Amino acid sequence: MELDIINDYQQRIVAAQQQVDNYKKRINAYSFMRLGVIGLLVLAICIGKMQDNFTVIAVAAIILLFCFAWLVQKQSGFEAQKEYFQHLLRVNENELSSIIEHKNIYSNGQQYSNEKHFYTSDLDIFGEASLFQLINRSATSAGNNKLADWLSKPSPKNTVLNRQDAVKELSTKSSWKLDLQARLLFANNKDAIQLNSLFAYLRLPLNLPGEKWMSIYAKITPFLLSAAIIGSFFYSFITFAAIAIVIFNLALLTAKSEYLVKSAAIADKIGKVLANYAIVLKVIETEQWQSTGCGDLNQKLNNGRTQKSIEELSILINKLGYTLIMIVGFILNVFFLWAIKQVIAIENWKRQNRDDIETAFDVIAEFEALISIGSLAINYPDWCYPQIADGEGYTVTAKNLAHPLISEQHRVANDYELNNAFNIDIITGSNMAGKSTFLRTIGINTVLALCGAPVCAGEMQVSVITIISYMRIKDSLNESTSTFKAELDRLQLLLAAVSNEPKVFFLIDEMLRGTNSVDKYLGSKAVIEQLISKKGVGMVATHDLQIAQLEQKYPDYVRNFYFDIQVIDGEMLFDYKIKHGECKTFNASLLPKQIGIDVGRE
Repeated sequence: MELDIINDYQQRIVAAQQQVDNYKKRINAYSFMRLGVIGLLVLAICIGKMQDNFTVIAVAAIILLFCFAWLVQKQSGFEAQKEYFQHLLRVNENELSSIIEHKNIYSNGQQYSNEKHFYTSDLDIFGEASLFQLINRSATSAGNNKLADWLSKPSPKNTVLNRQDAVKELSTKSSWKLDLQARLLFANNKDAIQLNSLFAYLRLPLNLPGEKWMSIYAKITPFLLSAAIIGSFFYSFITFAAIAIVIFNLALLTAKSEYLVKSAAIADKIGKVLANYAIVLKVIETEQWQSTGCGDLNQKLNNGRTQKSIEELSILINKLGYTLIMIVGFILNVFFLWAIKQVIAIENWKRQNRDDIETAFDVIAEFEALISIGSLAINYPDWCYPQIADGEGYTVTAKNLAHPLISEQHRVANDYELNNAFNIDIITGSNMAGKSTFLRTIGINTVLALCGAPVCAGEMQVSVITIISYMRIKDSLNESTSTFKAELDRLQLLLAAVSNEPKVFFLIDEMLRGTNSVDKYLGSKAVIEQLISKKGVGMVATHDLQIAQLEQKYPDYVRNFYFDIQVIDGEMLFDYKIKHGECKTFNASLLPKQIGIDVGRE
């Protein structure tokens, strides 16, 4: 099945590359045609001068300049199409790279890393080689924020099921998904500053003094000035009226320059960016949606009105940008009070539409997050959508559950069952046998399940639970924190969460490593017994076989599992399969022996 997906992307890559090459040829052809038009214009000028006929020059210039403008317009269209297919090529290559190498052109979410979070650091949710890097397809900062939020906390059951339905629909629209990614790629890693500035500008009214009368005057001034200029050809004294109007217009522009500069500051490139987003919204709005999730998002766009209003704002900002062109801007401002007219039009737009634009960008962000988790459904069709279990107890059951960040060739799948119950599972085993990986496998798939994504399993049922992990405990020189103190802080966080947070499921890997073996055992035992008294549920991985004896004291609450090791001809062999019971074989003496250290017996 994965081979079929790879072949599909390879075919799409070839098709996109052909389109890029095609538009490159067209662009080159039109460039030569523009040179030809310039050559013809020079030839017409030469012929006109030889025949001393200005009419030939004038007629040829008008015709050829129109031809030149038409060629420029067509070439600009070809440039836009070439850029689109280049982006489409990149997103298809990225999907292929993601499947084969787990590489990604989108953000890996390093900015969301937080070692004090309940689980994101221990479960490799953000950063290099993380879950976020595997699934993220969000080009916008809002899309990245949305996806990070989904992965940072469990969602309610109805929300999860709603997202699952939306992702199932998106997974049947692979071409549409790739098209939207291509159209949004312009924003990848660079839209945050522009959009934050835009939103700040839209929220803040300009409060332009005299806006009402200036709005009326800006409409009539081109007629007044034109009439004065025409009249000056017949009556010389009217020339003074034309000059007075020009001086007044320039004085008005100077008086309001502080306000105009504030608005003009966003004109550079923002207009084009908004035009791109208007196209994105049109792609969303024109698609036929069946799922409730996608349909509800589409409804927020007001049946196309939001897209049209953003397109209108884009045009207004681009028009304001004309004033940045020195000669053109001067003429437009003198004749039409262009800058004032456009600023007033933008202010009117803001008053009527500013709430809609933030809603529109939130819709785009949510579609990006859905597309991100939908990429898993498309690229890994053998993964399953988990069932979200009800019940007073905890449910985490799975068949063929594996770690999504380990390649299919190397990962080992396991079955696990905790069905509407309250248990603490003690997992023993030697170093490198697979205990930590199994805990992370449970955790990371639960995070996926409770954000609405498919999981790396054949089957899975899970309650809406809050994961809390205790795995990579590190000291901190900056905070003057020893490893032992850091462990105590994490335990305090865990115990407080079990008491205060809804349905906490903990994952503890080798508790209290920062102290001696006696204190380690006594402390670990005390913590587990306190968790039992609080009806805590989760897993504890340990090397300490004495901890496994808690099953005898709490047979209805504690369960023992282990990961085995086989030693054949002095070589350690691991099967990474979880089994019921206590581990009997450890490798503490074998590991030193492999590096030449003989461990004697006392």
